[in-house]
Amino acid sequence: MIRVLFVCLGNICRSPTAHGVFQKIIDDQNLSHLFQVDSAGTAAWHIGKTPDPRSQTAAQLRQYDLSGLSARQVEPEDFEKFDYILAMDHENLHNLQKICPSEYQSKLSLFLSFSDMNEDEVPDPYYGGAGGFERVLDLVESASLGFLKELTPGSKA
Repeated sequence: MIRVLFVCLGNICRSPTAHGVFQKIIDDQNLSHLFQVDSAGTAAWHIGKTPDPRSQTAAQLRQYDLSGLSARQVEPEDFEKFDYILAMDHENLHNLQKICPSEYQSKLSLFLSFSDMNEDEVPDPYYGGAGGFERVLDLVESASLGFLKELTPGSKA
């Protein structure tokens, strides 16, 4: 089983979107038995809350369901438990690097390093309009397919 943790700041916009998108992609390809997928935030502001309604709406328009997710903060045991800990931006990657034990640092990376798009960060859409949530989905879909292709070369990603 490959364990994947998607991480942003508050775990209500970007990382739950990545969680939902990647989960649907692996479900659609009958690969969910190979993966455990989760998401978390580096900050504790939204623990227990569902994803931002704007994230949920944008995701629903593309057939992704985020409604069953709830925000949580990264925990020390996550570094041992997960095989891949994928940050949405440099700031959160840096925050993870500061709290991650040295033996698990190799598990940390930027999620968009798996994308074929020319960006390395998923921008935070929280203070913007609907277009920002659409952009997050574009980037997350690209990175999800690239990530899956790297992990399962025979997949339809």
